[in-house]
Amino acid sequence: MPDRFPGRETARALRVPLRELTEPATYGGLHHGGRLREAAMCYDIPLADWLDLSTGINPNGWPVPLVPASCWARLPEDDDGLERAARDYYDAGHVLPVAGSQAAIQVLPRLRPRSRVAVLDPGYAEHAYAWRSADHEVAAVAAERLDEAVQGSDVLLLIHPNNPTGARFPLEQLLDWHARLAARGGWLVVDEAFMDVTPEHSLCAYSARPGLIVLRSLGKFFGLAGARVGFVCAQASLLAQLHGLLGPWSVSAPARWIATSALTDSIWQDAARQRLGTDGARLQALLARHGLNPDGGCALFQWLRTPDAQHLHEALARQGILTRLFIESSSLRFGLPGNKADWTRLEAALPSLLVRHPAEVIL
Repeated sequence: MPDRFPGRETARALRVPLRELTEPATYGGLHHGGRLREAAMCYDIPLADWLDLSTGINPNGWPVPLVPASCWARLPEDDDGLERAARDYYDAGHVLPVAGSQAAIQVLPRLRPRSRVAVLDPGYAEHAYAWRSADHEVAAVAAERLDEAVQGSDVLLLIHPNNPTGARFPLEQLLDWHARLAARGGWLVVDEAFMDVTPEHSLCAYSARPGLIVLRSLGKFFGLAGARVGFVCAQASLLAQLHGLLGPWSVSAPARWIATSALTDSIWQDAARQRLGTDGARLQALLARHGLNPDGGCALFQWLRTPDAQHLHEALARQGILTRLFIESSSLRFGLPGNKADWTRLEAALPSLLVRHPAEVIL
């Protein structure tokens, strides 16, 4: 059978990421963490032998029980308790379940006429991609220039805490930016995919205000990325427009049942927040102890900016450890190891990076 990826042998020989040599078709042309099959093929390391730290997903996610058989036999129903559970969990007045926050990211630009959109940079690339694809004028803005950008923008789009830098903004600052935008019919869109560990910093409680849109996801904190469940918290009239574009049954009945159960499991949530807070601090300390001082992060990941990012990514990949490489910002994101063996494996791999590239790594 012919090789679907003609650059595979070259990639193996040069030991560079396969995506640098070939461009397999993807739905939108953007790359994300979790491309484990591609890495396994490129480095000739079996899939089961990898430690995947590339995604920022809780490695000890909510334990999914057996889903009732009835969920598979019926169409999803809006009165099954999911919306109520989400409103309570997020402290939001109105919510719309969607097939992961990605579904909302792709459709929100269609709800506005051509606008000037300021997007936090570096940040989750799908936001800028979606707005550009819908013919909006998109400007990438560094965190320190956001206040200045508000004045000349119709939409300000933030990831909070930011992915991958972990940057945070005071609640008062966020509400001020929203008020300035809303006064002229603008929007503040905030992607809170990594907010669950620190819910006290969320804007969901204010999301019924016109022009404030908050995106949430079960993928990261709950570790349920495969369920494809997210929520939009916003004014009811905007959610109605969004629902009209997405159509009925955007979230499957089994996924709705799982999401409702996870959102109402406060005992697991409290324990997970405590554990993730501890593990996030542990990862930060571990990297720093080996000369890889993080430049940012949150409980679910740490972010390292270094000119040697690609070499470090490759050196770890050769040992079956996958990190998230950001080429444009020359940086790496490290997710959390999931158990004692994973922590031990990462710690054992780090000294070899210093031996291989000591001048570039020690910051």
